[in-house]
Amino acid sequence: MRSELVSIGELSQLTGVAVRTVRFYCDSGVLASVRSSGGHRLFDRTTAVDRLLLIRRLRALGLGLVAIGAVLDGERAMADAIAAERAAVDIELGALAWRRASLRAIEDAAPSDRAARLELLAAVRDGGSAYDLVVTFWRRILAPTSPDIFEGFVAMNVPEPLRAPTPDQVVGYAELVTLVGEQRFATAVSQQLWCSDSAGIRDRAGLLAGVADACGMAGAEIDAGLEPSPGQALDRFVDAHATARDTRDTPDFRRRLRAAARGNDPRTQRYWLRTGEILGATTAGAAQRWLFDALDRTTRT
Repeated sequence: MRSELVSIGELSQLTGVAVRTVRFYCDSGVLASVRSSGGHRLFDRTTAVDRLLLIRRLRALGLGLVAIGAVLDGERAMADAIAAERAAVDIELGALAWRRASLRAIEDAAPSDRAARLELLAAVRDGGSAYDLVVTFWRRILAPTSPDIFEGFVAMNVPEPLRAPTPDQVVGYAELVTLVGEQRFATAVSQQLWCSDSAGIRDRAGLLAGVADACGMAGAEIDAGLEPSPGQALDRFVDAHATARDTRDTPDFRRRLRAAARGNDPRTQRYWLRTGEILGATTAGAAQRWLFDALDRTTRT
């Protein structure tokens, strides 16, 4: 048995791993050893060499000792550990890309604007946290919508964290985060969404579903370059509001809905403008603005 054991120095020579590193792996519990009668560490030549080489290779890829230990002990598949490490690297790269774009945005700003831009960007740590803040805002505003409608809204109206954001995109996203943190903005968005304080609305979920349908129709009209006008999109929009209030679509109701529709708040306009710039697509806010304009044109006396 003793002939199959090697000293820590011999193991170091066989693997090219420094003695102090071998000792560290032993103390960390990922490499087993026994003690000689003199108290020196001894290792099984075959298993220790293979195990130590695998540890070194996984460490070279950045895996931590906890993950490595789980792989060596058969508690976790190597492919799973590698995939988890790759996902962590993706997050780190995203944070670095956000940081780089933020630094460039401050660098490119006019001297008189740098202090304000620094304040704006310093409040947003990275794209992932910014995305979570915006999604949380809309989850609160759109309650009690169904999961399907909410997920569809988020997919079309909340920009995903960008892998390689430009300085302008980082500034735009930071502006979105700043806006969703303001109570006045939340009030303005609610007013735009419900066309009232929502007190008279008996079916909020139904209204959200109907408005989502109408915005989808209006978005197609916008993409086709059509001006706001009467049609199926506006009819669906008005019907959704009327049904949610247990009333009918009448000329008088349209006039009252137009009076309650306040889509000109500069904060909401700024929010949807920035969102559209980042997404490069028609947003729900732009579609609703189109519907408000169509309603205004058809009820104007």
